[in-house]
Amino acid sequence: MPSERGLRHLRHLSLGKLQRLTDAGCTALGGLRELQSLDMAECCLVSGRELAQALGTARGTPPPLTSLRLAYCSSLKSHAELKHQASDSTDPSPQPQGPSLLKLQALQELDLTACSKLTDASLAKVLQFPQLRRLSLSLLPALTDMGLVAVARGCPSLERLVLSHCSHLSDEGWAQAARSWPRLQHINLSSCSQLTEQTLDAITRACKQLQVLDVAMCPGINMAAIRRFQEQLPQVTCIQSRFVGGADLTLTL
Repeated sequence: MPSERGLRHLRHLSLGKLQRLTDAGCTALGGLRELQSLDMAECCLVSGRELAQALGTARGTPPPLTSLRLAYCSSLKSHAELKHQASDSTDPSPQPQGPSLLKLQALQELDLTACSKLTDASLAKVLQFPQLRRLSLSLLPALTDMGLVAVARGCPSLERLVLSHCSHLSDEGWAQAARSWPRLQHINLSSCSQLTEQTLDAITRACKQLQVLDVAMCPGINMAAIRRFQEQLPQVTCIQSRFVGGADLTLTL
C-alpha cells in the first residue's frame, strides 16, 4: 500500500482484483490527499468501513476524488461510517458529522456493480451526490423501486446510468425516478424483466437529451414500442434491443 510520505501526491490508483486486500489495508489511503480516481473493483474482502474512514475522515479536507470503482466488492455494505451519521435533529445542515463517503462531493463517477449486500435503505443514505454524472448499479438483487426513486433524488445530475439485471425494478418506479433525470444521455436497462413500454413512455417524457438506450432481453418491451420510442426521440443514435419481447434465447445456443 502507498505510504503517506512517499506517494502523497498520487492522483490515480488502481487496486482492482487484489482479492487479499482487506479493510485494514484501506487505512493507508488516508494519506493520499490529492487522489482523483480510485479503482478497487473485485476487492472481495473490503466491507467499506476503513475505506470511509480513510477517504471521508472528519479531519481535514477530503481528497478531490472524482471516480470511485467498487464493482464486484461483494462484502461492501453500509456501515455507520459509510452513511450520513445522524446529527442534532435541529441542525439544518445536510453535511455528515463523522467519517462518511458523503464528504466526497466532487465525485462524478461511481461503480457499485454487483455489490450484492447493498439494499434500498443503504443506497438511499449513501447516494447523495448532486454532481455525480455516471453511476452503475447493475446486478443488485435487492434494488427495488423505492431505492431507484431515492437514488434519483440524491443524484439528479446523472448523464449515464447502468441498471442491467435489476429484476425488481418496475414501470411505477421509473415513472417517478425519470422526472429527476433530465440530463440522462445513456441508459442501460438490459435484462430488467418487469419493465414494459410504460417505462419507455416515462423516459420519452423526461429524458430529452437521451442518446443511447439498452433494453436488450427485456421481455415486457416489444419492437413496436421501440419504434414508437425512436420516432418520439429521433436524437437517440443507438438502441440495443436484442431479444426483446420474450424472444427464445435458446435459439442462440
